[in-house]
Amino acid sequence: MDLNLEGKSVVITAASKGLGKATALEFAKEGASVLLSSRSEDELQKAQTEIKEISGNPHVDYIVCDVTNPDQIKRLAQTAVEYNGTIDVLINNAGGPPAGTFNDFEDQDWSRAFELNLLSFIRTIREVLPSMKKQQSGRIINIASSSIKQTLDNLILSNTFRAGVVGLSKSLSQELAADNILINTVGPGRIATDRVASLDEKNAEKLGVKPEEIRGKAEQSIPMGRYGEPEEFAKAVVFLASGGNTYLTGQSLVIDGGLVKAL
Repeated sequence: MDLNLEGKSVVITAASKGLGKATALEFAKEGASVLLSSRSEDELQKAQTEIKEISGNPHVDYIVCDVTNPDQIKRLAQTAVEYNGTIDVLINNAGGPPAGTFNDFEDQDWSRAFELNLLSFIRTIREVLPSMKKQQSGRIINIASSSIKQTLDNLILSNTFRAGVVGLSKSLSQELAADNILINTVGPGRIATDRVASLDEKNAEKLGVKPEEIRGKAEQSIPMGRYGEPEEFAKAVVFLASGGNTYLTGQSLVIDGGLVKAL
């Protein structure tokens, strides 16, 4: 299948590590012009070098962008247009909020999580839409969590704002369909990233056990019997954001090895 990504302009936030980086690599392998962003220039440089070497694609650039800063989001979109003339694909991604239950958080915690995990997505979409509407084509993927289908224990902040992302995506899919702009939400389950390892460590500390025990129990609950690899997640995202997807929009998909049982 031709994914029609050669030379396409792709913007990815939180792309220096984890799922963002894995997704950037898969786009680069398909010949896209990829603009990475995150808060750390050092990590971005490392990711850029690695992605170029593995993919053989020289069209991988980066810009420092804190997605809680609206001015930096504007600069991100402007830079993508300066480099590539337009924006064909936006992959909205952000680090997860702290783990905890309702009594663990004050107003400022809720505000920070809202700005990081929902408002940043709104702002970034706002900045890329002019390019997509002008060319009457675009793909937007919002990376959330498997909690979009089934809430996760001890992650009330994530559960709350990931659900908001789903509502945003579904509403926009209806507003943007006439412009041939497709938007979907993708929720990773237990994918072997630093974020998941950190959550496993926190749960292990709370229960007084080793992280390996937490992972082992989690793997037993996954029908495929293992954590997913970032590459497996990334390939699904790339398809949804590619020219191979021409009719799927407004959907919320989980990539979790069959873990979530809710319909």
